[in-house]
Amino acid sequence: MVALSDCKDSNKISTDFPNNYIWGLTFYGKNVSLAVFEHISQIRSWVISQQEQGYSVGFVPTMGALHAGHRSLIELAGRHCDRVVASVFVNPTQFNNSDDLLKYPRTPEADHVLLESAGCHALFCPEVSEMYDDGERTRHWDFGLMTHSLEGHFRPGHFDGVLTIVKKLFIAVGPNKAFFGEKDFQQLAIIKKMTAEEGIPIEIIAAPTIREASGLAMSSRNVRLGSSDRDASIHISKTLLEARSIGRSQPPKVLEKWSYDQLSSAPGLQLEYCSLVLASNFASLENWSDEPSVLLVAAYVGGVRLIDNVIID
Repeated sequence: MVALSDCKDSNKISTDFPNNYIWGLTFYGKNVSLAVFEHISQIRSWVISQQEQGYSVGFVPTMGALHAGHRSLIELAGRHCDRVVASVFVNPTQFNNSDDLLKYPRTPEADHVLLESAGCHALFCPEVSEMYDDGERTRHWDFGLMTHSLEGHFRPGHFDGVLTIVKKLFIAVGPNKAFFGEKDFQQLAIIKKMTAEEGIPIEIIAAPTIREASGLAMSSRNVRLGSSDRDASIHISKTLLEARSIGRSQPPKVLEKWSYDQLSSAPGLQLEYCSLVLASNFASLENWSDEPSVLLVAAYVGGVRLIDNVIID
């Protein structure tokens, strides 16, 4: 079981409600009823104060540049819990490409407005120095194929950074439940695994992928797509949804190859991987089983890396 003492800055955590929180910020001329905290001690005190009053707390970790997919997570958390906390933290340790980190979109004022309008009660937006000590290295996590295949293979160190910061955020916030989208299916799987392995008493709840009208899975990175890029990106969701429709009428390797061929020949799209695996452990499929499987894709469109997936059950 993880204790709060494992968390950086835990010596400053108290059950007293912090005096220096920010309330009622104004963005775009609108009063925003959102408590905003920059320090671990502040958000921890706020959450404890809510839980001591008998309220359940839901948590939605994000890296900002929020969109309708994030809104759906906030609203889902609000249906499951009495209070909703979101975090906005662009985690530098999960970017294996420094240029990708620099280009990651940041829209703090719009994020605040979306969170408030979606029913979020508190926002945790720490600086990097609040979450990491100088020179701190990420922990290495090994969950077999879950961490080493697909995203783990093509983005070395990515999942070490993801799991390190998610654990830090879980301990800092201390919610009852946490909410993640299924678009990042492999990330969701390893977060569930880490939470169980580390004995962290938080229930992980998955939310379906939210798509644009074109079928493109919503992502903060989509703002970097030009009009021609968007036309090319539609091939990803189109192929995945067709593959789901074909389903188990074809052997797994036949379905996987068909999907790969469709995407590798799509104009304007540079395919990185297209893989059909067991949803439980990411093992490749020779034959269908009673377990759900998932078809996962990563591709570059106009220099922007996009990921998507569908469940084949």
